[in-house]
Amino acid sequence: MNVVTFAAVSDLFGRDLDECLGKVARHIEAARARGAQLLALPEATLGGYLSTLSPADDPGTMSDTPLLDPDGPEIARLVELAGDMVVCIGYSERDGCHRYNSAVCVGAGEVLGRHRKVHLPLSEGSSYDAGTRFTAFDTPVGRIGMLICYDKTFPESARTLAIAGAEVVVCLSAWPMSRTNPAADLAADRWRYRFDVYDEVRALENQVVWVSANQVGVFGSLTFVGNSKVVHPNGTLLGATGSDPGMAVAQVDVDDALRVARRGMNHLRDRRPDAYDSQCLLAGEPIIRQPRGDARVPQGAG
Repeated sequence: MNVVTFAAVSDLFGRDLDECLGKVARHIEAARARGAQLLALPEATLGGYLSTLSPADDPGTMSDTPLLDPDGPEIARLVELAGDMVVCIGYSERDGCHRYNSAVCVGAGEVLGRHRKVHLPLSEGSSYDAGTRFTAFDTPVGRIGMLICYDKTFPESARTLAIAGAEVVVCLSAWPMSRTNPAADLAADRWRYRFDVYDEVRALENQVVWVSANQVGVFGSLTFVGNSKVVHPNGTLLGATGSDPGMAVAQVDVDDALRVARRGMNHLRDRRPDAYDSQCLLAGEPIIRQPRGDARVPQGAG
C-alpha cells in the first residue's frame, strides 16, 4: 500500500523572485495543512514566463525572466521550504551559455530530479534551448517523471517515462487560452479543452497517476487557463481547481490504483514494438520480429 495525497496549484507568478518564493512558501504550508505529500507548482513559477511578455500590473515594461543556477540559492531555499514534502516546480535555468525552461523536484533535504523542456512551441525557441531527454527518478512517494507544458502533447514523452517505471507523472504548465479565437467563457475555450484532454488521455493511456499544475490569470498578452488537476490511472478526474486560483487535492493508493488499472488490459505490457514503424519507437528500443501467431510480450515492452 502506498497512499499518497497529491496537490496541484493554479496561480500566477511574476518576475520578482522574493515574491515568488513567498507565494511558494504559502502554497507549501497550505498543502502541508491538507496532508499533501507531493505538491506540483506551475511552469515558470520562479520568475514568470517568457521575457517577451510584460507583467499585467505594469504593461508598459519588459523585464527579463531571471535565469537561475540549478544549484543556486533559490533552489537551496526551495529544498529548505519543502522539508519532507516532495515539491515539483518550474523555473528558467542558466547552464553556461545555455538557457532552459526547467523543472526541479525537491524533497527530503535534497534535489530528487530535474527536467528541461524538450518541445518548445512557437517563439519559445528564441528564449530557450531544448532539453534532450525524459527521465524517471525515485522519490519518497514513489517513482515519478516530469514534463513541462507542450511536452505533454507528444505521446512519446509520457510513454518514455512510463516505460522507465514512472508511477506518477507531474506536468507543469503555463498553458494559455486561444489567442486567435478565444472563447467568452474561459472554461469553454478550445485550448482549455485541449489542456484537459491531454491530461486525462495521458493518464489513461499510460495508466499512471497524473498531476497537472498550471498558471492562471493574465500575464502580458496571455491568459492562462488554470484547471490544475489530479487524474487517476483509469483517466478519472479526482480533483481540479477550475478557472480560478486554487489547489486541487486528491488522495490515491498508488500501488492499488496501478494494479487495478493494469490488471486486465495493461497498456505497457501489451505494446507491440515489432509492429510499429521505426519512427514511432522510443530511442534505443529494439525491433523484435516474432513468428506469426506468437503472442508473447515483445522485448522492450515494459
